[in-house]
Amino acid sequence: MEMDEPMSEDNNDYLPPRVWKWESESGGKFASINRPIAGATQDRELPVGKHPHQLYSLATPNGQKVTILFEELLARGFDDAEYDAWLIDINEGEQFSSGFVAANPNSKIPAMVDHSQPEPLRVFESGTILLYLAEKFGAFVPDSHAARTECLNWLFWQMGSAPFLGGGFGHFYAYAPEKIKYAIDRYAMEAKRQLDVLDRELAEKKYIAGDDYTIADMAIWPWYGQMALGRLYEAGDFLQVESYEHLLRWARAIDSHPAVQRGRIVNRSFGDDPRQLKERHSAADIDRALAKT
Repeated sequence: MEMDEPMSEDNNDYLPPRVWKWESESGGKFASINRPIAGATQDRELPVGKHPHQLYSLATPNGQKVTILFEELLARGFDDAEYDAWLIDINEGEQFSSGFVAANPNSKIPAMVDHSQPEPLRVFESGTILLYLAEKFGAFVPDSHAARTECLNWLFWQMGSAPFLGGGFGHFYAYAPEKIKYAIDRYAMEAKRQLDVLDRELAEKKYIAGDDYTIADMAIWPWYGQMALGRLYEAGDFLQVESYEHLLRWARAIDSHPAVQRGRIVNRSFGDDPRQLKERHSAADIDRALAKT
């Protein structure tokens, strides 16, 4: 059969055409904002607050990584780590504004601009922001060559692995307009393999890179820690997350950090939890949000 021939009525398998064409109404939760081209669709500058670090984000797992690090730095007494966190509503396409595209040409949250530099410096990709801030303040990344390398091993493991958990398993299990058994099974298998990787490592270590809490933990926890705690995609039972006892021990320990509890609500504007904070401009903003019941 030629690749561009129509499917028979009794064939339920999708047959890719010879040349793919974009169908703007492709279905699914994020159909209205996904597109096959880059660049800005609207002219709008990003707001700038009073602090050195301007963060433009949303409280997805990728966004939470950075706000957790900021709050951990502040908890350790790094006052120069103060930041303004501005909401980027990806459901409204705000990541395609001219200002955001200038901060991150890839149009993905989070993006940061460091105004403490001689010229404002953009930093994008969550892993890059974590490493940038850790190196700037000399915290949460080890000094020794071997320990630093192990920390970066796991930081980049997360960056490479999480798309299979989110865009793979999460999308087809929770968001796709059709439940496709092959896709769900394929990515569920990979998600469970990744959970097992972490569980085996954490059987021997307090934190993922060793004895010390690092940016690797902060990168991994919003995805895999919250998956273990049953907070992602309502898929805890489906993936049997309770079986990963070492991962759960680690996830619960990090979840108990006050800075983690503070960081995970910043730029949150969705869900049933009343502790939401669309924008953060001071510690008092978080205090008020956490006081809500």
